[in-house]
Amino acid sequence: MQTCRLAVMLHFKTDMDKQAFQDRFRVSIPQLERLVGTALSQGGDYCDLYFEHTIYKDLLLKDGEVSSGSFHIDYGVGIRVLKGDKTGYSYSESTEMADMLCAAKAAAQIAQAEAPDDGKRYVRHNPKTLSDADLYPVRTGWETCSPVWLMSMLGKLETLVRAKDSRAVKVLARTAWSESSIMMFNSFGELTCDFRPLGSIVVSAVFSENGVNESKTSSRSFRQGAEMISDRLLEELAADVVSGIDARFQAVRPKGGKMPVVMGAGASGILLHEAMGHSFEADFNRKGQSVFSGMTGKKICDSSISIVDDGTIAGNRGACNYDDEGIPGQKTYMVRDGILESYLHDRVSARWYGVDPTGNGRRESFRFNPIPRMRATYMENGQATKEDLISSVKKGIYVDEFSNGQVKIGEGDFTFYVKSGFLIENGRLTAPVKDINIIGNGPEALADITGVGNDLKIDNSTWTCGKDQSVAVSCGIPSVLVRSLTVGGE
Repeated sequence: MQTCRLAVMLHFKTDMDKQAFQDRFRVSIPQLERLVGTALSQGGDYCDLYFEHTIYKDLLLKDGEVSSGSFHIDYGVGIRVLKGDKTGYSYSESTEMADMLCAAKAAAQIAQAEAPDDGKRYVRHNPKTLSDADLYPVRTGWETCSPVWLMSMLGKLETLVRAKDSRAVKVLARTAWSESSIMMFNSFGELTCDFRPLGSIVVSAVFSENGVNESKTSSRSFRQGAEMISDRLLEELAADVVSGIDARFQAVRPKGGKMPVVMGAGASGILLHEAMGHSFEADFNRKGQSVFSGMTGKKICDSSISIVDDGTIAGNRGACNYDDEGIPGQKTYMVRDGILESYLHDRVSARWYGVDPTGNGRRESFRFNPIPRMRATYMENGQATKEDLISSVKKGIYVDEFSNGQVKIGEGDFTFYVKSGFLIENGRLTAPVKDINIIGNGPEALADITGVGNDLKIDNSTWTCGKDQSVAVSCGIPSVLVRSLTVGGE
């Protein structure tokens, strides 16, 4: 039985489609212009409006039974006024004109504080990429999908996990999705509309052997419709969550100390994101809080290294047709051939530096002000194979799965917990290891990368970045060899 219908509207580009968005939020162009005029009435330099209508649902299956489910609708508008570096921000959960005018006046008053005029202005920018991109077309709308069908898919996933490993004593399977209609208007008269799907599916399992328990979680998330949930994806998740469990039961904590570390392709990209990527966000650099402040154009690592933040990967969790300031999504080289080429800019930092925004102005919802945030952050391929990197190490460790960590943006110091890996002895992987910490400094670790693999993998797990507010991101990396990191072990 067919349980999902084709989505009625895929993406919104034409004037007719933009009218549909105006109708959704019950506003007209003259009303948008009036709101902007009110917001700038106290002398602001620039104003933008951010309308959002998001539907969110999730469903959790625990050991074959529905454990929980939720449904949430978010609706409103955020109004931002910029005056130099000063930001006034207010929002309304109503799009009635009187309520929005109150919010516009509040934002205007917040931004009106006197500040010296540095002569820099907010200007209209020529996009570096086509504005008619559609990076996440929807074939099957989430809102049209039956909960019964979703439960059956989660049940199938649990069955696959238990069939692959009889030691699985507890299995949790969860799916969550959202569909967001976004409309943006600014004081340049630009009207931008976007329809953003986001789906996730997660499976966690606890395995028991001889009184010892081990757990593992696997997830996938894409900006796609419900077509992302397929038998192939369920098989992939089940295989992933049971892989390496034998090694987990055999693993021990190694002796700690400073040593070479080979980081596996894919999920190790979280270290790249946290320990290095945040340091390239322009707000930290503009305020002098990053170790990379004032270093554009300078060599900061080996010439084999190029680091990208990319909003143009079709269907990727970090993809964006437009960022949350109406700037088209684009691919930005932070580091190219070892040289720091660009920070990640929103409109505020772009004005300060006198450059174009890079499409990194993002926000959690209409309740939040946009700030520079990453999208899909990864290191490009090098020339070595993973085997080349491992064979070059006499004594060290190989790590392939990170858990939570802590990073100090200003200093670049980081600590990450490693769920699994292996000792490297005389160029070979030997005993499995677990429950260790990797400790280092982002810029130093970047400078200490002496080998880059040719096996780049974008990890499509449910990565979410928290920087005062949460946004969906993804990360990736090829296998890399770091000459020296501190391993916290026995």
